[in-house]
This record gives sequence, C-alpha cells and structure tokens, in this order.
Amino acid sequence: MNILLWHVHGSWTTSFVHGRHRYLVPVTPDRGPYGLGRARTYPWPDRAVEVTPQQLTTAGVDLVILQRPEEYDLAAQWLRRRPGRDVPAIYVEHNTPKGDVPNTRHPMADRDDLLIAHVTHFNELFWDTGATRTTVIEHGIVPPRVEWSGGLDRLAVVTNEPVRRWRVTGADLMPRFARVGPLDVFGMGVAGLPDALAQAGFPDLPVTGYDDLPQDRMHAEVARRRAYLHLCRWTSLGLSLIEAMAMGMPVIALATTEAVDAVPADAGVLATRVDTLVEAARWLMTDRDAASRLGARGREVAKERFGLERFLADWDRLMEEEACASR
Repeated sequence: MNILLWHVHGSWTTSFVHGRHRYLVPVTPDRGPYGLGRARTYPWPDRAVEVTPQQLTTAGVDLVILQRPEEYDLAAQWLRRRPGRDVPAIYVEHNTPKGDVPNTRHPMADRDDLLIAHVTHFNELFWDTGATRTTVIEHGIVPPRVEWSGGLDRLAVVTNEPVRRWRVTGADLMPRFARVGPLDVFGMGVAGLPDALAQAGFPDLPVTGYDDLPQDRMHAEVARRRAYLHLCRWTSLGLSLIEAMAMGMPVIALATTEAVDAVPADAGVLATRVDTLVEAARWLMTDRDAASRLGARGREVAKERFGLERFLADWDRLMEEEACASR
C-alpha cells in the first residue's frame, strides 16, 4: 500500500516505516511541522519517501495515517479526497489526554469515518472517544545496536523539552537523583537544563545535557550509564524506556500511566514514592550485579512484548482490515 503519514514522532515513525509498504512523508520548503520530511537523526529505510503536497494529488494513496486533528483537513486539501470517506483513515493517538482528565473529550470523538488507534491501553482507558471505534496497538521498537555495559557510575534520562515541560517530565525531581550520582540528560531541548535547575534554586548540580544526538550515538552513550531514570509524571509510554530495557539496562521509573504495566517488578524499580526510587538509584550505583540482573530481565520483556515484528504484524492486520472494509 501507499501510506500517507506525517513525520510527527521520530521514534514511533522509525518503527512504523520499517514495514513492507511505501510510506509517503510530506515535505515542504520550510520543513515545518507539516512538511518535515524524512528524519535526519533516525535510520529510516528507503521505503519512506518524501513527497510534496503537489505530488500527493497523483500519488495513489491507499491509506492515511492521521496523528493531529488538523491533518484531516490538510489531507483532504492535498489529496483532493476526504479521509475516511474517499480513502481509508486511521488516527493514531500517541498522547495521554490533557485538560479535564479523566473527562477529556478526544478531538476525533463521535465519528463514523475513521478508527482511533491508541499506543497504550492506559490512553484508551482515559480518553473519552465517544462512539468512535478504537483499538490499541502497543509500541514496537527497532532493536538498539548496542548492549548495556554500565561502566560509568552515572544515571541516564532521555526526555524532550524538560525546561518548558518541567513537572510533566519530572525535571523538578532530578536534583534528588543528582545527589546520588551524576545525571546525564539526552533529548531535544535539554542543553538549558543545568541553568534552569540553577535558577530554580539548585546550582552546581552534576547534571549534563546532551542535546538532540543521532539515535545510534545516543543509544551508545545511554548504554554506558549505570541505570535509566524515567521521571515523567504524565506521558503515554516513553519509547526510550523500552529501548533502555531492550539494551539490558536497569530502569527506575515513576509508577504512573503505562509504565506500571510495561515494567514488571523483576525488571526494574517502580514507585510513586520518590524516596524509594532515590534509594533504588543508590542501590544500583553500588551493586552492579543487581543492576545486571534487572537489566537482563528487562531485555527479555522488551523482546517479547515490544518486538518490531509483532508491532508491524499488528499494523499490517489493522490496515488491511480498514482498507478492505472501505472497499
């Protein structure tokens, strides 16, 4: 099939475009949010091709993957066909609801022209989608090329825009862990984190930001740290958490949203009591054997539950069902 989708979430899209279809990714001269084109820091196969809005009118699109509400009208304009009516459409919901949780109405609620595919069961539970059909296809990841070594007595975090998002990403909790061991934070918009922590009253903390590294390089760096911290209070399910598990890395996470179900007790330490997590970090910094045991179990879980083959097979089945139902 020819599948139209926008480049919105780099990690998820990286997994998605490893399927057997042809993936049409819009590109515009400014490479703005609706024309970003192919990823530059993730390894995408050649099946993901850049197309201009003008080219889409004759591209023979078989299915549209929507990820933002405004993409519905944009697809109709660029394709000159209505998603869900003239061409099958699936709306992928990556995020936890915002606003009046748990009563937040989904922007695609009460529609009969598309299906909403959630990436976690937690999201499906908490979004109010009304009469719109829903399903869940859990994450799958391209296996990282490196394995955990843990030779550096440091803690790793992967997050995006912690200065702007602050409490959502758990940035306010980082000083408590930085007192246990140096904290290395990877992701987009992390370079200003040490200054932001200083302005919040925590100067001279051993916190270092590594801004927007290519994925392979980031994995290599993260794998050298002793343990992975997942401090997001309200997030769908960070793919970086799954990637850390897949590398065989011990994880320490807030017991919130889908992380509770994704990380079993023998693969990491989860709690809502931050003191418990701080003590877990101190324990793993001093007990490398325990860190190795937790990481080994995490690798098994990630392979069994979040494997790329399972993810792509689930998506193939869903897309074929939707395309056949449309015909």
